[in-house]
Amino acid sequence: MSRVVLDASAVLALLNGEPGQEVVAESIPEAVLGAVNLSEVVAKLGEKGMPEEAIATAMAGLEIEILPFDEASAYEAARLRGPTRSLGLSLGDRACLALGRQLSLPTLTTDKNWSKVDLGIEVRVIR
Repeated sequence: MSRVVLDASAVLALLNGEPGQEVVAESIPEAVLGAVNLSEVVAKLGEKGMPEEAIATAMAGLEIEILPFDEASAYEAARLRGPTRSLGLSLGDRACLALGRQLSLPTLTTDKNWSKVDLGIEVRVIR
């Protein structure tokens, strides 16, 4: 599979053994994850009672490249607010989409809403 940007929902599908996990698993060797989306993954797993050390071990085992959310990323995510406002996309959603746009890479997500707006990047809904 070609390089892709993973949404937190895609990583969680993989780690939780949810539908679509096989698509994410195939993408892992070439995948990147933004720091904002890493934070979402950590928070969601923590809410389910997973200890932080176990979360860190699970994420390290995936060997996904984590990319920072910098000033350019902040501006790009902000630019997406208008076109995605009606869909109710969160900052995390927009951060992932912004990273995909910055890198000219498709994004993998479980969120069907992402495919309802043309943002100039490929959105792959995994289930």
